[in-house]
Amino acid sequence: MSPMAKWLPLAAIALLAGAPGAGAAELSAPTKKILSALKLPASTLDGLDKELAVPQSVLAGAKKEGALTILGSWRPKEFNRLSAPFKKRYPFLKVKYNYGRAFNARAIRPIVAYKEGRYIADVVTGFGGSRRLYKEAKALEDLRDLPGFKNAIDGNDPEGSWVAIRLRFWCMAYNTSRVKKADLPKTWDDIVSNPRWHNAKIGVGNRPQLWLLMLRGAKGKAWTDAYIDKFFNVVRPQFRKEGLNALVTLVVAGEVDAAIPAGPSRVERYAKKGAPVGWHCPGPIPRATSRTAVLKGSPHRNAAKLWVNWLISKEGQVAQYYGEGTAPAHKDLQMAELLTYSEQVHGREQVSEDVSKLADLKKVWGQYWQKAPKKGEGGKKRKKKN
Repeated sequence: MSPMAKWLPLAAIALLAGAPGAGAAELSAPTKKILSALKLPASTLDGLDKELAVPQSVLAGAKKEGALTILGSWRPKEFNRLSAPFKKRYPFLKVKYNYGRAFNARAIRPIVAYKEGRYIADVVTGFGGSRRLYKEAKALEDLRDLPGFKNAIDGNDPEGSWVAIRLRFWCMAYNTSRVKKADLPKTWDDIVSNPRWHNAKIGVGNRPQLWLLMLRGAKGKAWTDAYIDKFFNVVRPQFRKEGLNALVTLVVAGEVDAAIPAGPSRVERYAKKGAPVGWHCPGPIPRATSRTAVLKGSPHRNAAKLWVNWLISKEGQVAQYYGEGTAPAHKDLQMAELLTYSEQVHGREQVSEDVSKLADLKKVWGQYWQKAPKKGEGGKKRKKKN
């Protein structure tokens, strides 16, 4: 055997050992930067090559289309951070991003335009509350041909109309100057049983689907109906008209001791700035899913599917956590390193949503909410036209 023949196997082994994650696609500079910032090993992305192996027709179609428009709930700075690896990996695509801060902008306007024969986006995200409208209009592409479709821990549509892109844990924000850790409720029942939380100490938003829907699935209708009654009549929180982000600011300002529901990423932003706010999860932990979809027949459907498949891959999921701090929906990335306030979530019992129970939950909750005295403006008022 020649010296060269002996050398080749050793070189192959060395190259494999030094590769960016065994079995992973070549990692770009933006991805390496993200892994370094999060202190994650390259092996976190093992198997990425298989996840990114979309059908050849999708890749060829995306190259021909050359562009796509994404409508989402990420703030522009967050989107720029999380999308950098995608833009590097697929430089032949021109990505346009529109920030749909309000639900109507990101969920209702696209389906209205679609019914009129227009497209204002190729990809929609954060449209969960309007899923029925999209389904009835048969407005969404089937995504089951994407290799990443099976990645999600839960939340994908069995018929392929949408995929889960992130997990949301909706618990409570609390003012760290006003609340002792010893007083924090271990379970949701403790809020009812402990007078410390009664009589306007808690600010609550009109979003039962973000926390009670999961608890209803786990504990049943009888428990949930009784809990709602006690929550309104025994706990007697402040019923707030403001949005969920504003609820956190009320906690920071000390107007309420705690707020329900609250997500961890928003709380963390204030806490990092020195605000007296923390995030706590009574058990079990309500777990919601944010979704994305591709509008059927859009002029950039292949490019859109390429984006979606990347976003639900390990690379996309880690990049999204880096960009906005939300937990991955990928079943292989359920780790403490990718969770904000991980000590509150990781390894604890989580309960996911059962959308079949949503209508009944809203009916029962709504009967109480309509009668309850409200505080807050509930958003900016529209100016009257002359």
